[in-house]
Amino acid sequence: MPELPEVEVVRRGLDAHVVGRTITGVDVLHLRPVRRHLAGPDDFAARLAGHRVEGARRRGKYLWLPLDSGDALLGHLGMSGQMLVQPADAPDERHLRVRLRLDAPYELRFVDQRMFGGLAVSPGGADLPSEIAHIARDPMDPEFDDDLFSARVRAKVSGIKRILLDQTVISGVGNIYADEALWRARLHGERPGRRLRRVDVTEVLTGVRAVMGAALEQGGTSFDALYVNVNGESGYFDRSLHAYGQEGQPCARCGTPIVRVSFMNRSSYFCPVCQPRPRRSRAR
Repeated sequence: MPELPEVEVVRRGLDAHVVGRTITGVDVLHLRPVRRHLAGPDDFAARLAGHRVEGARRRGKYLWLPLDSGDALLGHLGMSGQMLVQPADAPDERHLRVRLRLDAPYELRFVDQRMFGGLAVSPGGADLPSEIAHIARDPMDPEFDDDLFSARVRAKVSGIKRILLDQTVISGVGNIYADEALWRARLHGERPGRRLRRVDVTEVLTGVRAVMGAALEQGGTSFDALYVNVNGESGYFDRSLHAYGQEGQPCARCGTPIVRVSFMNRSSYFCPVCQPRPRRSRAR
């Protein structure tokens, strides 16, 4: 699933190519991607047509395009969603779901193979869609409160990785960047938040920002053709990963093989020497 760096790469592409353009028409080619727009596909199209895109914004893994009507086009990429800027005469993609025609020789296309992502119009949501107001700010946001984050982490009994994936505490961090940040901070994901020192939380946050910043510079992480930017190009940060997906490979710090364990119906990767398990976990 695309995480913050990948979604930010897409946002920047939308900002460069779509902001300032007017949506002249909308074609909903499959109902599932607009399922969250409860008024239906015709209303979805009618609320967008004729309106100018005023910006491209993001909170965590959600994107929205503020419109001159005061509404917003809200989107989530899900597992495989792509927002592509294509020439108007380009052949349709196999998994094209929604087409937004623009007052330009190109159009914005929502392509989604697995269809876990989707689009909706948020009434009055130009500043911040109400549907995502509960989501915390992300660590790249200049208004992110480090002290508040530290206090919330240290009040929790959950393991630090589970906390990093809680979008009401910190948004935009998914499995890949959680593992990478914890590797940088030399912390095991099962370390309870309440047993972390303030300096430990600072190290985790520093790791999150460092790994996300590096991923942004390299266009995000692409493991297959499902994640691409608005021009259809893949990111290549996967070549710089130290923990995630590196099972059996030597740790870049100590040479110990990276270990994979099951975690919340997915996987966690860590170095058993640099990131020792909490004592209670080792006992189990």
